[in-house]
Amino acid sequence: MRRRLIVLVAALLTLALATPAEASHPTPVANGQHGLKFQHSGAHKPGSGGKPSRNTLSVRSSASTGVVSPNPKVYLVFWGSQWSSDPAGAASALQSFFAGLNGTSDNWGTIMSQYCEGVAAGTTTCGTSGIHIQHPTSSILGGAWFDNASAAPASATSNQIAAEAVRAAAHFNNTTQAPNLNAQYVIASATGTHPDNFPNSGFCAWHSSTSSGGVTYAFTNLPYVPDLGTGACTTLAPANALDGYFSTETHEYAETVTDFFPSAGWNGRGGEIGDECQTLDRRITLSTGTFDVQGLWSNSANACVTTG
Repeated sequence: MRRRLIVLVAALLTLALATPAEASHPTPVANGQHGLKFQHSGAHKPGSGGKPSRNTLSVRSSASTGVVSPNPKVYLVFWGSQWSSDPAGAASALQSFFAGLNGTSDNWGTIMSQYCEGVAAGTTTCGTSGIHIQHPTSSILGGAWFDNASAAPASATSNQIAAEAVRAAAHFNNTTQAPNLNAQYVIASATGTHPDNFPNSGFCAWHSSTSSGGVTYAFTNLPYVPDLGTGACTTLAPANALDGYFSTETHEYAETVTDFFPSAGWNGRGGEIGDECQTLDRRITLSTGTFDVQGLWSNSANACVTTG
């Protein structure tokens, strides 16, 4: 009897000493893979070339939060000590892109301003109703974190990527739901790594959401696309080493902004706003450099477009 009592007390002490995450937060689980950008864009052609087609987007939820990101904020996470090698210069370029994606020089992001939340499910035109996505007038880069104290998994699972997004939110002190109604965490993996079986799974990237401790987080799995070689994941030719990287990330960024916690946001017959238009790219010149942006579906234009 005394031995059983000692064991019981030890168990209770172990539970009491557990961290809050250990005691109450289950391992974050990715809410599927949404808006996959494919490695061979030519295989997916709805709305190609900007021609009108029947791919009108409609909102899937009448909720006033979690449908779109009205005031986007991007947090970049360069995961793992493997980022000591960055042959394409992806990390600095990615920070420059999001620092410059605002104001009058960004006539690509304005495409998304037509979409909103807080309107009836099935809506295809917001007009002046609802809460619209706002075009940023200043940097949307919320921060960059080189999480390099240890190596990232060589072949991270989708749930490990989701868990890294939750750790990133804590790093940036975004621990309640309010800031996470606009924050998206881009989990950028280093050269030579294989997040979610990249590149053998055929995608360039995908986005998703996950929940932990009563808070839901939006995140992107962004592999090191330059490992595929120049010209992969973009339709621009001739391409440079980072064109596919930015075509991929702009695809996922726009889909996160317009379908924040999938799939409550905007979708059509061909998928989300970027899925519709994987055969259309152009370069945009911002104050911080020139970058490849992928075309997006515009309900107002009834076509894939690269300017708003």
